[in-house]
Amino acid sequence: MGRYAAGVCDTLVSLTDDGVLFAKNSDRDPNESQVIEWHAAADHPPGSSVTCTWIEVPQAAHTHAVAISRPWWMWGAEIGANEHGVVIGNEAVFTRGLQERARSARRGRLEPGLLGMDMLRLALERCTTATAAVDCIIELLERHGQAGSCSHDHPRLTYDNSFIVADPSGATVLETADRAYATERVAGPGRSISNGLTIASFAAAHADPLRGRVAQCAARRARTEAAAGAATGVDDLFAALRDHGPGGLPHYAPANGALAAPCAHPGGLLTSTQSTASWVADLRPGSGSGPGAGGAAQHWVTATAAPCTSLFKPITVHTPVDLGPVPSNTFDDRSLWWRHELLHRTAMRDPAALIGRYAAERALTERAWLRHPPPSAEAFAVAERLRARWLADVTAAATAPGADDLRPRLVRQMWRRWNRAAGIEGLLP
Repeated sequence: MGRYAAGVCDTLVSLTDDGVLFAKNSDRDPNESQVIEWHAAADHPPGSSVTCTWIEVPQAAHTHAVAISRPWWMWGAEIGANEHGVVIGNEAVFTRGLQERARSARRGRLEPGLLGMDMLRLALERCTTATAAVDCIIELLERHGQAGSCSHDHPRLTYDNSFIVADPSGATVLETADRAYATERVAGPGRSISNGLTIASFAAAHADPLRGRVAQCAARRARTEAAAGAATGVDDLFAALRDHGPGGLPHYAPANGALAAPCAHPGGLLTSTQSTASWVADLRPGSGSGPGAGGAAQHWVTATAAPCTSLFKPITVHTPVDLGPVPSNTFDDRSLWWRHELLHRTAMRDPAALIGRYAAERALTERAWLRHPPPSAEAFAVAERLRARWLADVTAAATAPGADDLRPRLVRQMWRRWNRAAGIEGLLP
């Protein structure tokens, strides 16, 4: 159950008249918390190495400052940006030879390699342009290969990867199958990738159509590519990442839950995936403040799951924010990600009514911040006060006489299991 969960995501880029916008939902297992981290630029002695998720690789002489969003147990990142204005998002893609390679790995016949998330972080740390980052990922792929478990809860899950790599000058799609790859420069106005190969000739040679259908990648990509093409500002990409599809509410299917739209929610027998982190990058000239091209890039992150329940907060690569200790897969009140889960998991009982109780105030807050982004630490402090107030209101409404959990029975049962595993069950209505 849920064995295709981790890595089912959406990444999109918009080439507007004013410059480049980028966005990604990272969809992972429901209890797989993510953390936003800042890593300063650093110099490294000759011959040093870096330990990635499963293997060690030679370290670069210099690594650039980065801000990343990574699953708690993994070295690599699902989304990130560096001080030079390079941003990258990756997607799980399921290719024809993948299952045989996974079986070989379980029999000890396949050497471990880099995860796509490792390659993403390494490229951000080492490259000053999107073009150089694409070349870096290709070199890492050819030298080390991609292999290894991609899920903490489902250790047999592995996948190949595709990427959108962008900077203020444009964007490139990079798709892989084992050590093979293809690239396509984004012509605009919008481009997106999901969990299927999209470069036609490469997809014809390597795609696994069955697993792609289970992952609903075509349905989600149709919505994200349309949204990317129509976007003119950051708020349009907030809306794209919060999209539940026709009707505006999650629609749960028994096989794959609410996976037919970008804002994913779990509850399927074959795959159960939750949007666990969301990021929008504004790479347009003058979008932010600070030194250098990357310092001028304004980034917007939820740092929490379920963008439909969350508030996007402004960050920059050069200004870390203390978000507490790195979370794990169990509830920790010191963790922003887990504190937000109290609001998220309560609100999803009846999203139309419960998210509706605070959606207007959230929109006003985001609009004000988009006009004049506050310092990141101030924004996170305001967001925490709002979250606490919204949680109290939503909990009262969810427990009022006549209130009910409107999700399908299967979804409710699966969430009870995930809540027990996370140690959060007693804290929810």
